[in-house]
Amino acid sequence: MYEYITTGTCSTKIRFNIRDNKVHDLVFENGCNGNLKAISILVEGMETGELIKRLKGIQCNGRPTSCGDQLATAVSKVLHLQEKQEKQALTG
Repeated sequence: MYEYITTGTCSTKIRFNIRDNKVHDLVFENGCNGNLKAISILVEGMETGELIKRLKGIQCNGRPTSCGDQLATAVSKVLHLQEKQEKQALTG
């Protein structure tokens, strides 16, 4: 399970898994409970690239980010970290 501390949003933390390049088990801490539960249900099993494409750049109430944008950022960072680890494993 990955954990991401959010910035600029009412939610404070996002937890999720990535299996077979798909997002699973998404949970937000704090924030707009109903909306964040809906996001969690809607993105369950979604391909990581599609999630990033759909949610990246969404703003909330004049803020430069949103919970969806923070999720896209979190997934992007995990994918980048996984790619880096894979390259290191190959070059040993």
